[in-house]
Amino acid sequence: MFQELGISAGTAIIVLIALYFVIKWAVKNGIKEAYKNITGKKLSEDLQLEALLKKENGEDNE
Repeated sequence: MFQELGISAGTAIIVLIALYFVIKWAVKNGIKEAYKNITGKKLSEDLQLEALLKKENGEDNE
C-alpha cells in the first residue's frame, strides 16, 4: 500500500508519529481554552508559566 503512495514504511511511521503529537497538542490546548471559557479561571499550569515569565522579565530589566 505504501509503495502505491510512493513513500516507504519508515516515512509513513514518522508522519503518523508527528501527526499524533500535533493532534495531541491541539486537543490539549482546545480543552484548556474551553475550560477557561466555561469557568473563567486560569489553570495552575498557566499561572506558574506567567509567574516564571514575570520573574525572568523582572531580572532582565535590572
